[in-house]
Order: sequence, then C-alpha cells, then structure tokens
Amino acid sequence: MNIRLSSFISDSIVDGEGIRSVIFTQGCPHNCPGCHNQKSIPYDGGELIAVEDVITQVLDANLGKVTFSGGEPFIQAEALYQIAKRLKEEGYNLWSYTGFKYEALMRHQDPYVQKFLGCLDILIDGRFMIRKKSMAALFRGSSNQRIIDVPQSLAAGKVVVSTVFVDPVEDESDRDHDIFI
Repeated sequence: MNIRLSSFISDSIVDGEGIRSVIFTQGCPHNCPGCHNQKSIPYDGGELIAVEDVITQVLDANLGKVTFSGGEPFIQAEALYQIAKRLKEEGYNLWSYTGFKYEALMRHQDPYVQKFLGCLDILIDGRFMIRKKSMAALFRGSSNQRIIDVPQSLAAGKVVVSTVFVDPVEDESDRDHDIFI
C-alpha cells in the first residue's frame, strides 16, 4: 500500500510534546486561509511512498514519538492506520492534527477513520482559523483547536480535552511594558 506524502521530518520540537518525527500527508479539503503548510493542500502534490518505507524512516529516526500532520491526515486513514498500528506495536506515542472535529470523525463511515483514531494518544482537532490565531495556543495555530486525549475520549464516549497539555497562563507581572528601544 502507498501513501501520498508532502514531507517527512525526522526530528521536530514544535509538532507535539518532545522531539518527534512528523509525517506530513498530502492533500487537504479544508484550504484554511492562512494555512502554514500551503504546499500540502493539492491532492496531486508530494510523492507516493510505500507505507513500509515510511515505517522504516520513522523506526530509523528512533524517537518513539510521531505526529501525523498535513494536508489532512484523515483523508488517507487506511494507510495511516497501517503505519500507526505498526508504530503502536513498537510502543510509540502518536499524535495527529486534523481540520475535522472529533465528533465528525466518530460519525465517519470509513472504518479506517475510527481505526486510525483508535491508535492515537492525542488529537488536535478543528480547522485553523486566522481570526483565532494565537501564539499562546500550545501545539496549535488557533485557539479554537482542541488538544484531545483520545483514549479517554473513546472510553467516555465523548470528547475529553487533555488536562496534561494546557495553555500556559500568561502572567502580566512578568511583562515589562516600559521597554524602550
């Protein structure tokens, strides 16, 4: 089986907790204004790569943590499920971004959407919204996106937002408002 990828980064510090590999899928139906990864939107971009080759790249990086990003990962759910399943067997921590809401993914008819979701530890859901862009939003581009604890959500039958990954509270007393340059 093949997957269409935009790129692969063996070590990132901005796409989830810790140092992680990132698999950027190709193709996205959302086309969010202000998207930081415009090159991953066209469905015919990137390159087709064998799923086994992607798994090998991740295992060779040997970081134990992977983030699926895009493009939109869930439009290639079957291929990503194959990758995620194998990585879970190896004990990897798995995160994914998606422009879809968790609730929409749970209603999706493709069985691989739920299978892929079931392999994840964290899901960051929701479209990027430029009007809600936030530099303070931990691991997200806009404040409307949620950091979801997937195992707890699946067990509860509803969204459970992570209590581990919470936006830092800005302390105004730490800001020097009188700096002059």
